[in-house]
Amino acid sequence: MAETIDSQLAVQRSQVDRLRAVAEFQQNVLRSLQVRAGDSGVVSDLTLQLGQYVLGGTMLAKVVQPGKLKAVLQIPETQAKDVTIGLKAAIDTRNGVIPGHVIRFDPNAINGTVAVDVALEDTVAGMRPDLSVDGTIEVERLEHVLYTGRPAYGQPNSTIGMFKLTDDGRYATRVQVQVGRSSVNTIEVMRGLNVRDSVILSDMSQWDNVDRVRIKR
Repeated sequence: MAETIDSQLAVQRSQVDRLRAVAEFQQNVLRSLQVRAGDSGVVSDLTLQLGQYVLGGTMLAKVVQPGKLKAVLQIPETQAKDVTIGLKAAIDTRNGVIPGHVIRFDPNAINGTVAVDVALEDTVAGMRPDLSVDGTIEVERLEHVLYTGRPAYGQPNSTIGMFKLTDDGRYATRVQVQVGRSSVNTIEVMRGLNVRDSVILSDMSQWDNVDRVRIKR
């Protein structure tokens, strides 16, 4: 009888341990429902309703620190290869241009773009969370080079045909221009153009079979 009672007690102890583990798990689940922000700030977005069920990973609320804003730029994946940590940047908020530097970039591209985080080194009036901005990241600076606006056609480090305006502005003639490195808006001119030459940057592919066009004003 003593041996039988001991075995029964052992079974009951294991059952108690199992139930204690279940209770601890449920208590952890209950504690996890109490969500706290990782830092102090202002709640700017809270779309959930009382008692609403959500899946794990769902954004519950957005807490903003007005004095610690950053800019997130969407960079085309073809140009993201040149972006590194620490590069200088300029953020245009429509109310002023703020200097900054790159502090992070996503390892993956989404919809053809890579998100790049820029730390702001100053503030301007009217800065708000989720404000639409434009930004320029300086990946390289070229001194004393001839450049023009980037045309709608052609690739960097190649020779392209461009229409250069005559002195009177009535005609444009085709010239072969050797271009070098490029940015988003400008391209380096290696050969074929001189300072103060005016060229047409829009798509002129429909006039590929002619070398001279007349400009109507």
